Amino acid sequence: MLSDTADLVALRVPGPLGLPDLERAARPIDVVADDETRRRIEVCHRFVLDSHAASQAIYGVTTGLGPLVKFPGRSELADQAENTLNHLTAGHGPDLPAAVVRATLLVRLWSLARGHSGVSLSVIDALAAMLRTGFAPAVPRLGSVGASGDLIPLAHATQALRGNGYAYLGASRMPAGDALHRAGLQPLRLDGRDALALVNGTSLTAAAAGLALASIRRSHLTAQVLSALMADVLGCTPAYLSENLLTAFGHEHAAAVGREMRGLLAGTEPTGARGLQEPYSLRCVPQLLGAAGSALDYVASVIEADLNGISDNPVFFPEQNEIAHGGNFFGQPVAFAADLLTNTTVQMGNLAERQLDLMVDPHRNSGLPPVLATIPGEQHGVQGVQLAATATVADMRRNATPAAMQSLPTNLHNQDIVPFGTQAALNALDQSRSLRWLHGALAVALRQAVHVGDRRPTAPACSAVMDRLIAEVPPIDPDRPLDLDVQHAADVLDDYARERIN
Repeated sequence: MLSDTADLVALRVPGPLGLPDLERAARPIDVVADDETRRRIEVCHRFVLDSHAASQAIYGVTTGLGPLVKFPGRSELADQAENTLNHLTAGHGPDLPAAVVRATLLVRLWSLARGHSGVSLSVIDALAAMLRTGFAPAVPRLGSVGASGDLIPLAHATQALRGNGYAYLGASRMPAGDALHRAGLQPLRLDGRDALALVNGTSLTAAAAGLALASIRRSHLTAQVLSALMADVLGCTPAYLSENLLTAFGHEHAAAVGREMRGLLAGTEPTGARGLQEPYSLRCVPQLLGAAGSALDYVASVIEADLNGISDNPVFFPEQNEIAHGGNFFGQPVAFAADLLTNTTVQMGNLAERQLDLMVDPHRNSGLPPVLATIPGEQHGVQGVQLAATATVADMRRNATPAAMQSLPTNLHNQDIVPFGTQAALNALDQSRSLRWLHGALAVALRQAVHVGDRRPTAPACSAVMDRLIAEVPPIDPDRPLDLDVQHAADVLDDYARERIN
């Protein structure tokens, strides 16, 4: 059934769409378009219908699609809409997570609500009604080249909104018609160019990249927290965080990481037993994570622009009596940004794996037992966790091949160059989950180091983080399965970062 909107987060159109909104869309939300927005949508829709009645050429309305633009389309607009969706319902692969699909449809709604796509007001209302429930279309992962919009994924999503194909209601997958009925929703009815407008934008690309960035931003803070916690547990002297040193480096983001870590380590009591210079996985953290922060800021500027722009073709400007045919559905900006996001994330994954390796090595971990085992030989501490971390980093590296320049001509060379932004964005989202897991693995090791060693964190901020981990992760004594412990530790860190960022 429809949710009680009094209990929902409300998003107002117009207004900026941000990364937190994408994450909120995983649960029912209330999207409300103001009166002026609704008026603009209706004016633009009427402009399209009037232009069509005046026999003006409009791509996808009076013409065939893609390379078949030279041929007339179907005479009835309802038939044209049906055919648009039918030939594009051709995706395959595993279903995308429901949270990603719901965020995608929120992004699509935001673009359409700008009042330049010519859709029926009923489309906006239907998308808003869906987002107030737990309904999510079942959308296969593969099919989009991200060049003429995310055509195939969005076609599957639109079909589900019409009662075709499959959908999720909560965690249950079922025929889309059943899910609509159980959610209290009516099947979507399409008019004019509604079908083409729903699929002719890079909303999946923007949503997936945005969700990836939101997670990786928290992981970026988590990496700083874990690096400080590690330095405290090992008894390091934090000379490598010198304000003068990092200011002289000339990169503001490195200086910002230094400030953050100095704050976390305020009050620490070094043992004095470590060498003059720490390994790079500690000493160069400000430089590495500073560069990552700079990259994340650039990625954010691209994604936020995409979330709040108009991704469609054609785009209509009733006030100027203009129908503009062009390439606003070409996802190159986010494709480049998502590949950079992947590279940044993998390097942060490299850092976490190397820090874990340092923690389990008795030659470098301030005398802690090998693999942090309570009784080495009889017990094996985090040995299995390190093996999984090694496999995870190898997987991240193998999948870090850039997608944004893997162009393959398709569509009878109508789409003769494509950006593959959807694959770039989904890859970044995959990498964000792997990084989150690696941080959970490192956190379990740090928690175990406190159990097998004789030193707790001495800085109050680090001690508070360790207390959170201790409350969630028992000591490994004796050995036990650690898969859930790693996930729980990752959740603790993500919650901490969310509190700090929000």
